Amino acid sequence: MKASVVLVPGVAKRIIAKGVAALPTVRNALRNGSIVITLGTTNAIVAEEILGRPIDRSAFAAGFIDDRFNVNRRLGKMDEIVIRNGEEIRIEQQELLDSLGAGCVLIKGGNAIDPWGGVGVLMASSTAGTIGRYYSLALARGVEVIIPISLQKAIHTSVDDLAREMGREHIDLSMGLACGMHPIVGRVVTEIEALEALFPVQVIQIASGGTGSGAGSVSLLVTGQEDAVRAAFDLVQSLSGEESISLQGQA
Repeated sequence: MKASVVLVPGVAKRIIAKGVAALPTVRNALRNGSIVITLGTTNAIVAEEILGRPIDRSAFAAGFIDDRFNVNRRLGKMDEIVIRNGEEIRIEQQELLDSLGAGCVLIKGGNAIDPWGGVGVLMASSTAGTIGRYYSLALARGVEVIIPISLQKAIHTSVDDLAREMGREHIDLSMGLACGMHPIVGRVVTEIEALEALFPVQVIQIASGGTGSGAGSVSLLVTGQEDAVRAAFDLVQSLSGEESISLQGQA
């Protein structure tokens, strides 16, 4: 059986979040390790799915793009979310860094995904933000890096090439904040991987974008046994009221 679905941005984020929360590595870390969820609009929804409760989404973001490269006016109102053995905890950053290792999970969103599956993160901070704090340490210690990212962020240039071309000091004019780009590696979870984690189906992308409420949407073809396809289709339809996150910038 085949079904075509349109995932508007709010629905796409929720589907991705559900897929991340269902991953065996995340479920294992939830029981027996630590999970660090860094700031981001998709990660805000991931946090809700893992915690099982709403959070202050508009505070759980740093940089974002509207009509410019912007920074959240509410930046600093929330920190990264840390979950240890199933419980959200407050912990000093150095203590957290010292405690991370194999069996732990770092959830870090991205800004661009290239045709080869490479993911890049824009950096407006001179100290590289959460990338500078967590990413290299995670790779060094064997922490599982999970990258939730929507296919609406697909680009047609190599992330590695962009990383060489960009940088705050290389850009002469910018609409908003000048940024660098950092390539990151890990387990990438788009709408495709999310639906395939939730249901025994195969998923391919068939279109991007739209008009009106479909602006920024991702259209997919879902294939599989009838029960599985109908279950995936019903989930997408059930999320039709999911709203996008609203942010105010200060750049």
